[in-house]
Amino acid sequence: MRFKDVFSIIGPAMVGPSSSHTAGAVRIGRVARHILGDLPEKADILFYGSFADTYRGHGTDLAIVGGLLDFDTDDSRIPSSLAIAGHLGMDIAFKEGKGQFPHPNTAKLILRRGEREVTVVGASIGGGNIEMLGVNEFDVKFTAMYPTLILFHNDRPGMIADVTRVLSRENVNIGHMSVDRKGRSGEALTVIDTDNSLTEDVIQEIAQLATVRDVRLVDLTANGGSEAP
Repeated sequence: MRFKDVFSIIGPAMVGPSSSHTAGAVRIGRVARHILGDLPEKADILFYGSFADTYRGHGTDLAIVGGLLDFDTDDSRIPSSLAIAGHLGMDIAFKEGKGQFPHPNTAKLILRRGEREVTVVGASIGGGNIEMLGVNEFDVKFTAMYPTLILFHNDRPGMIADVTRVLSRENVNIGHMSVDRKGRSGEALTVIDTDNSLTEDVIQEIAQLATVRDVRLVDLTANGGSEAP
């Protein structure tokens, strides 16, 4: 049984005026960065609802770019994140998203580095907490409160069993799983959050399973800020 931690009760240590508009935005940016797997060369950031109305005044733009730089919520460099990103050569565009959105504080990030591109949608739901709502047009949900494995693969019988067998052997407990696919035997995405941190050996073993195209680990418990001067 999982119990609420201090973070979920009193909110995070943070830089900024609002846990929803700054701390939550930092975490959304970090999740997207971890899914891309590196510092993005180009980032299109679409804000919806309250985020779109107030992102400049509340520093949401600075916060979400801070997350892309892998800063944690209390990093003192967040107010300078746009300047730091520019120094590192990141091309950033902020836009107001159109159409329906699932939560008043929703952001969609389209990140590119080289040949790789990922699209991530997340919402800041209060107290610095987030709910990720989609990756690459797959409808998957996770909170990133725990180490989270993102598997890009093709749908096939036994795929989930193969992954869970590896995790069970390593005594890794699964707390939540979300799966979506684009059709039978087509592209699929599986998200697994775990109670334990995952070693690189375990991640690489899962990456070698049949029909797995890529594996990413989202772990916001790791220290951030490696990119910035």
